[in-house]
Amino acid sequence: MSTCSSVSTRVRTGLRRTFPLVGLLVGLCLPLLLSDDGWAKNKQPRAPRPEPELKILDVNVAPSPYTPGNGSLQFTVSAQVPKELDGATILEVTSLISSPSKTSLRFLSHRRPVEVHPVAGITERPTLSIELSWDGQDHRKQLAGSGTYSYEVRMKLLKNGDKGLRTMMVSWPKRGTLVVK
Repeated sequence: MSTCSSVSTRVRTGLRRTFPLVGLLVGLCLPLLLSDDGWAKNKQPRAPRPEPELKILDVNVAPSPYTPGNGSLQFTVSAQVPKELDGATILEVTSLISSPSKTSLRFLSHRRPVEVHPVAGITERPTLSIELSWDGQDHRKQLAGSGTYSYEVRMKLLKNGDKGLRTMMVSWPKRGTLVVK
């Protein structure tokens, strides 16, 4: 009996000694963990990324405002492609249309072969016009409700490789809003 009580006494005294140490460590480390600069590394300032050679010059949306069920909404995308395509053969233009509540979405996509023939004496990069059309339906095939929708248009140059299509170049996205009545 006496050995059990002496073991429990030693455990209790050991706990009494460690609790203040744990409290002291938490008290010293907690402000560091909660502060903004804490132990986090600071990001080094970088030079801005250069603009890609594949550019979306302009996005025109017509008709404005749009009424679902009364024809389709046309996105006309003006694009500038690089002079040298480096084997890229397909241009993909995509648009994501989302409702204000983000519950109604529609993804439009268009792929087409791209052929740029260099013309002697012309130093400008070739421009293309691509059209996407939206039928006014959301991802559940129901007509979109009225409101202000946001859209984002992206463009990629793709190359057909051994394992399928591979992205060669991506443009910066263009964003905007459209009104649905």
